Amino acid sequence: MKKHQVAIIGTNIGAKHYEDFQKVSDKFNVHTICGLTTEPIEKILPANSHTKISIDFDDVLKIKEIDIIDICLPPHLHFSACKKSLEAGKHVICEKPLVSSLEEIDKLKEISNKTGKIIFPVFQYRYGPGFSKLKALIKSGLVGKPLVASLDTHWNRGKEYYSKAWRGTWKGEQGGAILSHSIHIHDLISMIFGPVSNIYAKLSTRVNDIEVEDCAALSIEMDNGALVTSSITLGAAEDVSRIKICFSNLTVESAGSPDKPYNPADDEWKFLAREPVTQNQIDEVLSNVKLTKSWYAGMFEEIANKLEGLSSDEVTLSDARQSLEFVTAVYDSFQQGKNIYLPIKRENPLYKSWIPKNK
Repeated sequence: MKKHQVAIIGTNIGAKHYEDFQKVSDKFNVHTICGLTTEPIEKILPANSHTKISIDFDDVLKIKEIDIIDICLPPHLHFSACKKSLEAGKHVICEKPLVSSLEEIDKLKEISNKTGKIIFPVFQYRYGPGFSKLKALIKSGLVGKPLVASLDTHWNRGKEYYSKAWRGTWKGEQGGAILSHSIHIHDLISMIFGPVSNIYAKLSTRVNDIEVEDCAALSIEMDNGALVTSSITLGAAEDVSRIKICFSNLTVESAGSPDKPYNPADDEWKFLAREPVTQNQIDEVLSNVKLTKSWYAGMFEEIANKLEGLSSDEVTLSDARQSLEFVTAVYDSFQQGKNIYLPIKRENPLYKSWIPKNK
């Protein structure tokens, strides 16, 4: 089988992408890494690597054998990079947040449809044993009605993190902890519970001297009636991502281990039965779960399945739009001080941008 040829654009999170592409090297080859200078690329690549180095994005787009552009740039560059890549005839993988408004994502959808090229947004937290097991239990029909969930994104981000000039600014980062940090855990609850109905949000900047929020408390109601609370701070002593979900027949909880804040699916999980379902029934399903690769490698594997016409569980453009609609509703709720119902309509001023007008 011919390998998919990838160009990674960006060398920060791009280094992690490169590392996980090596775990699916039967399906992908990293043809080129592109950055502003050669030095950080050379640090990523092993001595015997055949991957090429470029400092010109436009030159990379002209390379015919490259069929996927993997965008690992700061958020404010995502839309233009995605647009250029699609128009150059390439499929696109793009880090979160995919773009900076609902208007931009709708424009990308039009370009994707016109070019026939697919955009694969990045939500790597979806992949790993924890969620493979939970998906299997949901599919089994044993879990019952979704009731409540609590989400913790308690991380530590200080002066060193915000030493990059674009971070912590509306212009560069396009948002704060809601957009750049808790976006993953909110995607996960939508993956499990389905669409969001309404949100009430309180945001604050309490930890760092930055323009954007670094603390938040959210009250969320899902379309199916389940209630969710989300607690977010960048001022914790250690990085912890924790999820607890109560269905009528099952309670699910991740351990929130400080060594696995960015890959909670690889954490220790508890799956506890509630009558009338028995623990033996739950354990029987869990014993038959086929475990897939985790994190970016798991996501890349599903992308390959999609491109090869196989059954796949890739992140879709609709998933990214749902995530950005959630983000828009959070900022709308905070700015207006009221509960916001989804969907966000085109006439909503925040459809074009959630960035405050005075920024």
